[in-house]
Amino acid sequence: MTETAKTELVNGFDPLDLNQIDWEKTDGLVPAIVQHWLTGEVLMLGFMDAQALALTRTSSKVTFYSRSKQRLWTKGESSGHVLHMKSIRVDCDGDTLLVLADPHGPTCHLGSRSCFGNAVRPPLGFLAQLDALVESRREQLPDESYTTKLFHSGTRHIAQKVGEEAVETALASVAQGDQELLEEASDLVFHLIVLLRARGFGLADVADVLTKRHG
Repeated sequence: MTETAKTELVNGFDPLDLNQIDWEKTDGLVPAIVQHWLTGEVLMLGFMDAQALALTRTSSKVTFYSRSKQRLWTKGESSGHVLHMKSIRVDCDGDTLLVLADPHGPTCHLGSRSCFGNAVRPPLGFLAQLDALVESRREQLPDESYTTKLFHSGTRHIAQKVGEEAVETALASVAQGDQELLEEASDLVFHLIVLLRARGFGLADVADVLTKRHG
């Protein structure tokens, strides 16, 4: 592999310098921690050899070396619940990989989001999950869904709802109790997510803007 190939961007995401990985130290297998790229939830732990890492980078589907099957194994190859790789980083000792991925379906074979159970999601990670759910509603438009009704009503009506919820949140902050404020703020955040999705954006786009401002 050429030096250029070692450091080039993979699908537009962060580069991985393969020279950083100490394959000899780990007998050719390095643990790979898979983390949800938006929520930060730890999804699973697997092992990669050089070939599994290379295939992950070229296919964008997270692939491991299965120690039980003694072969390469692409997550979701039978269930269809693949992990789409977003970026890969190596730790400071060169013996562990951190894979950020977008899961399509549950990661665990038992049906949970994570192989560590559904209760390990970071508190703010639910916002990313809600954002993804709203986007799925926009794509599928299921009947009897309030979110579907909002999308059918059009951007102007959704914007009006955001305005109404913003006013109610402001009023609750000065004239009502803590629980009322939290309830109104929750309504505001939900309708704002719907508005962003109606315009083709998501919370990640807002986070990018805030990150740049902070920087």
